[in-house]
Amino acid sequence: MRQHVNPLSQFFQLYIEIPKPNQLFDDKNLPIHLDIGCAKGGFLFDLAKSNGGWNFLGIDIRNALIDFAEKERKNLEINNLRFIFCNANVSLENWLLALDSNKLERVSIQFPDPWFKRRHQKRRVLQPSLLFALASAMPQGSELFIQSDVYSVIKPMIELIKNSNCFDSSDEFDNLWLADNPFNVYTEREIYALKKGLTIYRRLFYRNKRIPEKFSIYFN
Repeated sequence: MRQHVNPLSQFFQLYIEIPKPNQLFDDKNLPIHLDIGCAKGGFLFDLAKSNGGWNFLGIDIRNALIDFAEKERKNLEINNLRFIFCNANVSLENWLLALDSNKLERVSIQFPDPWFKRRHQKRRVLQPSLLFALASAMPQGSELFIQSDVYSVIKPMIELIKNSNCFDSSDEFDNLWLADNPFNVYTEREIYALKKGLTIYRRLFYRNKRIPEKFSIYFN
């Protein structure tokens, strides 16, 4: 069951400053994997415990889930992992601008809230301004992984990413989906979808060498 909150409500429009990597992690020099919409963080817990050469940051707009995940992280004493409550489309851009170059090696956006009604699609997490900020911070060769069990959600995400001209698909043909999660680690929603026999649409992109330009004008 998805737990929806309205990201456009006044409360979630408040800017929250995300600490810099040297304040978040013991080793600020490690590459960063940013997971947008991390929920309770099961995916990142598994990755962080088995990948000591990375730093992992999970952000989510649902404060209760972040409180749960961060409490669990402290209990397990995992120091290359942090969870932060914020609205990605409000608070993430400044953090990305302040990052040292070549640090953001991987970004994942998995099973975002679908917001099916057309008038609510502006509430979806991957907006042009956020993608521009991500592309500006990600070095060439870094990875952007997206997945959803809702085709009407993943399709516009792919179109937005392709139209940015900043990412190349891992697939030779655009109509092919990844058969499995490339990290062999699953989110809570992914486990639920697999148990229910739902189709999961996955795509992995790589940051190319093109310089990002503002492209929101293409998505009126």
